[in-house]
Amino acid sequence: MSQDIRDFVTPSCDLLALGEPTHATPVFAEVRNTLFAQLVDRGFRSIALETDRVAALIANDFVQDGTGTLDLAMSEGFSHTVGTVEANRRLIAWMREFNEHRPPEERLSFHGFDTQTENTSAPSPRPYLEYARDFLGADADIAGPAGDDERWGRTEAVLDAASSPGATADAYRLRAIAADLLATLRSRKPEPVTEDWSRAEIHLMAGIDLLRYHRQCAEPLEPHERYTPLVATRDAIMARNLLDIRAAEACRGRTLVFAHNLHLRRQASTMRVAGTETTWFPAGALVAPLLGDRYVFVATSLGRSEAIALEEPEPDTYEGFLQKHVTTDWSLLTPSEVPPASVRTDPVPRQGYFPLDQGILNDADALLHVRS
Repeated sequence: MSQDIRDFVTPSCDLLALGEPTHATPVFAEVRNTLFAQLVDRGFRSIALETDRVAALIANDFVQDGTGTLDLAMSEGFSHTVGTVEANRRLIAWMREFNEHRPPEERLSFHGFDTQTENTSAPSPRPYLEYARDFLGADADIAGPAGDDERWGRTEAVLDAASSPGATADAYRLRAIAADLLATLRSRKPEPVTEDWSRAEIHLMAGIDLLRYHRQCAEPLEPHERYTPLVATRDAIMARNLLDIRAAEACRGRTLVFAHNLHLRRQASTMRVAGTETTWFPAGALVAPLLGDRYVFVATSLGRSEAIALEEPEPDTYEGFLQKHVTTDWSLLTPSEVPPASVRTDPVPRQGYFPLDQGILNDADALLHVRS
């Protein structure tokens, strides 16, 4: 057992995926900060979190150059409420301090690799498409077909196909405009790629992704059928974002990605959404076959937690074994060190904790267990 992530980074690894089994406790983000500091000494120069890729540009501006303030970076540079997590604030502050007196090629960079969507809402693509249009100086009416942003962002637009604008004539018009903008943008790709061009591409792809997501929302499916394709669409976007981030960072160094175990594992994930069993291929399952041994997945587990009222696990469970054999606050070990066991059944949905099972262990190259 070890508390040094460098013991588990193979020479070929350039995308290290560190999972967490629940978003409901900050302990994994705190351990992540410790591990990222170790990884920087092993040639890692970027980190990607499960947060909106476009919003993260604001946080990265602060990390890279001190643009704005730490408060601004946290309030506008994150989505999905993760900007309120104190461990994330410490991460951004530490990265800014690290970069302070270093040349650009040695600085750390921060990325989001998620979409702008929530389970029951997705915003309008309008501002993202307009950003790219304005960068290109193109003459395209986007506000007209996009209409009121509220018609895209309301809950009904996701949950009710009849209320979705995703398959309307306006949406098809926006997709045609976006395709033209993308073709023009790619034809003007500079060598080397400039920061302004990259930001325009990120915004444009975000708009295209939202149009894709809203098109799926418009499918006339029964309520219990709606979630699986939406979750799968989100993870497909996350996978593409990860590959794009790696392409951008390849010449500078390796990348740590931090997200839920269910997004990073190598095989299909399953969870219950609104009472429906949902199974899909997550970002890790899509990226890992393309990267081969360059992708390393570290799964995580939790013994107990007062913060989310998770009690001590039964001794015959995977977590029960780990509670007995991990003697420090947390430790890294190889999955082969964990014998077959029972899957714990005590977590409740509000804790958001997904217990260890043999499938996760089979997917993982390493396991990180936190006692409490």
